[in-house]
Amino acid sequence: MDAAQREKAIVRTSIVGIVANVVLVAMKAAVGLMSNSIAIVLDAVNNLTDALSSIVTIIGAKLSNRAPDYKHPLGHGRYEYLSVMVIAAIILYAGISSLIESVHKMIAPEPIDYSPVTLVVVAVGIAVKVALWIYVSRVGKATNSASLRASGADALFDAAISAAVLAAAIVYLACGISLEAYVGALIAVVIVKAGIDMLRETIDDVLGQRPDADLSTGIKRTVCADPDVLGAYDLLLECYGPNLTIGAIHVEVCDVMTAAEIDAMTRRLQAAVLAEHKVVLATVGIYSRNTTNDEIEQMRSTITPVVMNHEGVLQMHGFYVDLDARRLSFDLIISFDVPDRMALYDHIVGDLRELYPDFELNVALDLDLSD
Repeated sequence: MDAAQREKAIVRTSIVGIVANVVLVAMKAAVGLMSNSIAIVLDAVNNLTDALSSIVTIIGAKLSNRAPDYKHPLGHGRYEYLSVMVIAAIILYAGISSLIESVHKMIAPEPIDYSPVTLVVVAVGIAVKVALWIYVSRVGKATNSASLRASGADALFDAAISAAVLAAAIVYLACGISLEAYVGALIAVVIVKAGIDMLRETIDDVLGQRPDADLSTGIKRTVCADPDVLGAYDLLLECYGPNLTIGAIHVEVCDVMTAAEIDAMTRRLQAAVLAEHKVVLATVGIYSRNTTNDEIEQMRSTITPVVMNHEGVLQMHGFYVDLDARRLSFDLIISFDVPDRMALYDHIVGDLRELYPDFELNVALDLDLSD
């Protein structure tokens, strides 16, 4: 789906959510105030935050779909991240305020007066929220909208919250035991947790996080399927919103390839990755592999186990030897789990210096960027 269709789908779905939540707010607030039920009132407040979240989602979708300009050549897709952060802030505020009010009700409880209408309204709210969860989550997945996926998850939380409210009402009517304030506190805690989780995920997106394993391995598989590629490494993906992911990768090729052949290969790789994974492969770096010298091949066979037998070493790549310059080069990836990566790196380089004292060693400590 193109950007315009995506925006329309997000806006349409958000409007449905706004209408449904506003109706639920009116119904629950009315019966909550009439029955003096803090739990139902807080459930209404929770639905109000959902309506506000949907409004923010619409604004975020509109802003993120703005065309690229001189100041923002990669577009405005990251506005969606900001909209999710605003939603998270709204949810956190509602949750903390609700928790404070619930504690007050624990300290000074008030009598409750449930009616059949109250129970029906809460039950209807559960059904509406389940329906919203199914609908919004489906559209969120189809449009790759973080805001809609968050709203869908929140709708499911709301259904569970309303079910707890209904259960508390039934217990009160059956046994005379009031769980109002405690259910209200539970609602508040759930709201706060949802806000924190949403904020944490969005901060990860803004900071830049490890790409999805299926996507990264799929891109490398596509690249390695090219007949001229001997290996794919250092895949870096940068997301500029749900509709634009830019990537960079290093590929290993035979050292006798010409510039024209490398250019043709690069264009094939970019076209294939875009077609299969919707990722713009902006940069294809080249590693040259020695393929015409038996001495160098023997050096590779000797060095590989020396390096890879160290615990914590994930990969070595970009191996190249210049016999004339007596220079040996490769990149080394050490796991982030190793307490002192630099110490292990120095140890490995020291081992290699003992093996090849007459060579200049150019070993780059690389990062474990993707699966």
